[in-house]
Amino acid sequence: MSIQILSPQLANQIAAGEVVERPASVVKELVENSLDAGALHIEIDIEKGGSKLIRVRDNGSGIAEHELVLALSRHATSKITELDDLEAISSLGFRGEALASISSVSRLTLTSRTEQQTAAWQASAAGRDMDVDIRPAAHPVGTSIEVVDLFFNTPARRKFLRTDKTEFGHIDELIKRLALSRYDVGWVLTHNGQRIRQLKPALTPEQRQQRVAALCSKAFAEYAAEIENSYQGIKLWGWILHPDACQPQLNCQYSYVNGRMMRDKLLNHAIRQAYGERLTDDKVPAFVLYLEIDPRQVDVNVHPAKHEVRFHQSRLIHDFVVSALADALRQIAPQEQLIVEQTIQQTAQNSSYVAGINTDENGFANRHQEAQESLNAASGYALPQSHSPQRPQSSGSGASASRPSAAFSSSGMPTYAKARPAIAQLQQQQQYLSATAEVATAAVAAIAQPIIADNRYWLRQHQGQIFIIDLVTTLSNEQVLSSAKTANLLLPLRFNISDNQIAVLTANATAIKQCGFDSVIADKLLIVKAVPVWLRHTNISQWLPDFLQQLINNDKTVGYNLLTILLVEANWLDAAVLIDSFYAQLNTPEQWHAVPLQLQSSLALLAKREI
Repeated sequence: MSIQILSPQLANQIAAGEVVERPASVVKELVENSLDAGALHIEIDIEKGGSKLIRVRDNGSGIAEHELVLALSRHATSKITELDDLEAISSLGFRGEALASISSVSRLTLTSRTEQQTAAWQASAAGRDMDVDIRPAAHPVGTSIEVVDLFFNTPARRKFLRTDKTEFGHIDELIKRLALSRYDVGWVLTHNGQRIRQLKPALTPEQRQQRVAALCSKAFAEYAAEIENSYQGIKLWGWILHPDACQPQLNCQYSYVNGRMMRDKLLNHAIRQAYGERLTDDKVPAFVLYLEIDPRQVDVNVHPAKHEVRFHQSRLIHDFVVSALADALRQIAPQEQLIVEQTIQQTAQNSSYVAGINTDENGFANRHQEAQESLNAASGYALPQSHSPQRPQSSGSGASASRPSAAFSSSGMPTYAKARPAIAQLQQQQQYLSATAEVATAAVAAIAQPIIADNRYWLRQHQGQIFIIDLVTTLSNEQVLSSAKTANLLLPLRFNISDNQIAVLTANATAIKQCGFDSVIADKLLIVKAVPVWLRHTNISQWLPDFLQQLINNDKTVGYNLLTILLVEANWLDAAVLIDSFYAQLNTPEQWHAVPLQLQSSLALLAKREI
């Protein structure tokens, strides 16, 4: 058979095989066109799961009369005009083949009116003929598209459709995803004349919280932490569910890149890695996350359905997502702690007893609460952040500001809890520090958040005495840190290095390997393949060059002490991560580099200041 050019009708049907997989695919293409047209209200009517009728109506900018025929032509679009536009795509659609493909396997009617026109016009096309009929019509500003008898001329495709209930389930899930991507748009979804969803525009934080609760369940909204984090022009925000509240079944996993729905493998891997060991194998993560990035740094033209993207700096994106989410998850109190805090608050309200800091057999139970508050305030130690019993709250780390997080009341309406100052958390700390308080059991002490000063010193109680532990010195013992496992990186990190750095790395190759790093040097390039687990969530690409420079400047050999000092003092590593990673080793007082906290002398000093 000789080579020949395919007819437009056949080419459109082949394209429809990629674009139109099922009724939900049609809805996706039509609704995305509405969003690109600036619509703020979209109505979707479905009959018989979409096989009989799909109607999408919007109040967008509309299509001019002379462009209606072009709109149903293949490779015709208003969203891009030249090759450079593909490098920075901001619209949801851009290929210009959806309407032509849909009309080739259905009976399609497009009615539209622009604001400049006094009347609307209607274009119709059906099946392989591709002839477009134009006639006047009545319609407000905006566009309506009806797709009737989907796959009427391709019986094989129609035979593979599932039941009406199943097909509509896919459409409903699609609308949920789209509604979570555009809070400023109102949505109405009906099936066989019955209204299934009606969502008003969500313009305020409270309204956005309500939409998340309506689409992802109140349980998700109640136990999800709100996150916002940014770094070098990349922004991540949204909600991530508490690990203890995650379920075995997949119920809420929505991720977006620049407002586009995604099922990207890199993002999913980063999210799962952020949960780490906090999530058991029988549970799956739950999240609603939005990644915002320069359109020039992401390629969306790599998947027929645009479900996947290719990041130009995939390693940076992956590590940023892992770091941001891991920081947020570390700040979520465990469910057991929420229960204990609730019990502590109730006990404190029902009793006039004020727990003291017990350093001798008599204790300080009879001292005034004001003196205890002064002691805590003057000590310089950061008290842990309180958590609402209704909803754990988290914020991103780094330079970004945290988004307001709401707790959901029994009525389902979000209520914002004011952040309490450190002194207002005294009751929780008293229960943690007191050995005489009835509520302060060993379990409470084990799960309370650590009190850390200067990102290095841990204030901890042991046998009725409070100690200040130097974490860096305590953990400088190689036998302690070498017990940590090594974590392989998804993508190796690459660094350009100088001759001096090569010499230092070569001289310390054995020590570097003992620290848990797996790296090779090739052509003035350092390739890091694995790092110690406790360093996995740090920004390796930023602190490693500084670490190498310190080795050169100070003529020192690689060791845990130098590494931990650099990371902690430069705030590359949160001291709480050290406690979390090496809690078992730090539970041995004989290994502590610590001094006791002299409360009596501190109180005496405070008394003198008052005089």
